[in-house]
Amino acid sequence: MERGLFIAASGMVSEMARQDQIANDLANAATPGYKADRSAQHAFGELLVTDRPTQLVVGSVNMSTRVDRQETDLSSQPVRETGEPLDMAIVGEGFFAIQTPDGVRYTRNGSFTLAANGTLVDQLGNQVLNRNGGPITANPDGSVNADTVGVSLVPDARKAGDGYFTGNETGQAPEPPRTGALEASSVDAARTMVDMLASLRAFEAGQKAITTIDSSLERLNQVSTPR
Repeated sequence: MERGLFIAASGMVSEMARQDQIANDLANAATPGYKADRSAQHAFGELLVTDRPTQLVVGSVNMSTRVDRQETDLSSQPVRETGEPLDMAIVGEGFFAIQTPDGVRYTRNGSFTLAANGTLVDQLGNQVLNRNGGPITANPDGSVNADTVGVSLVPDARKAGDGYFTGNETGQAPEPPRTGALEASSVDAARTMVDMLASLRAFEAGQKAITTIDSSLERLNQVSTPR
């Protein structure tokens, strides 16, 4: 019975972590260049069941589950035309390099604007870097030459929050980004909503299991207690 409580509770904790990931994906369904995540659950801690008289192993009982890893879908998404001269989309592999207070970060979100000093910045006000790692200054008419914008190849990219990635740059992509366009988010809103409902049902099942086991333990205690 107590093992059942532990198994149900661990499943609920795993689903809570999965719901956080799904909620973050849903919140970024319309964010340009956003890359969706997938949480993989894994069983751990198997308990061997033995026959007491002979000590022979007769099977095993799985103890619980956990979120084993989180994978990010880095595949390229369709590009839509916006007509905005400072919007940029990477077609194929690569990331825009951004200078943040925490160092250089990478992103696929090409929704850029100009700072007061005329340099190209992202939506958080961080400078977009050129192919040489320096700031990008706009032309007198407010446009930016796409050829000067860096597109870094980062094969080991890992999410770092706020749509940014960290990793080791291995070079520059040969093709410049496309101007006046943005890459779509990789979140499939309909599928993600189905995943959220499935996770909520699994969480509720864990709750019901705990309630049932708790009631059974209470009745067992009442029966076994001497009067």
